[in-house]
Amino acid sequence: MKTWTEGVTAFRFCIIGEEMNIPESDFQVLKLTDYFYNDYPNPPYKEIMQKRQRAYNCLLFQTHYDYYICVPYRSEISHTYAYLFKKSKRSMKHRSGLDYTKIVIINKSEYVDTIDALLDKDEYNETVVNIKRIKREALEFVEDYVKHMKGVHKLSPQEFKRRYNFSPLQYFHNELGITPG
Repeated sequence: MKTWTEGVTAFRFCIIGEEMNIPESDFQVLKLTDYFYNDYPNPPYKEIMQKRQRAYNCLLFQTHYDYYICVPYRSEISHTYAYLFKKSKRSMKHRSGLDYTKIVIINKSEYVDTIDALLDKDEYNETVVNIKRIKREALEFVEDYVKHMKGVHKLSPQEFKRRYNFSPLQYFHNELGITPG
């Protein structure tokens, strides 16, 4: 068993063979690896946030499905499909938070960097305090997409476009169990 981020008390991340295992109540702040960006290059995966020089910090947590949800931290969010920080220093000048519209699905341990991501302490603390809400909202965002794509619960065309027009979820249909037409 390997431990991710030695010394971080909020989380232990284990790799068992090729499987990732995070207890359901836990999470980790991390960065995605070059392996991920090589498998999802831009183009054609233009909706995945790419910053080679300064990788985006992401909040990763396990779902009850066979994948992990990775929500990026962003400094400027111009829509409501996000958790917006209210108490951090950055949030006093910017609309910073966790952006649900840029969620990616992670199913390989190679996609996750083993080096700790750096995050402002106040944003980390606000994440910890609100983790249940953030996880619930992020999972609902993904589940609404899946339900729409499977025809279980269709959103209006305007609402679907508002939420998902620039979402990377379109690249993860296999992982989400969405079969073609």
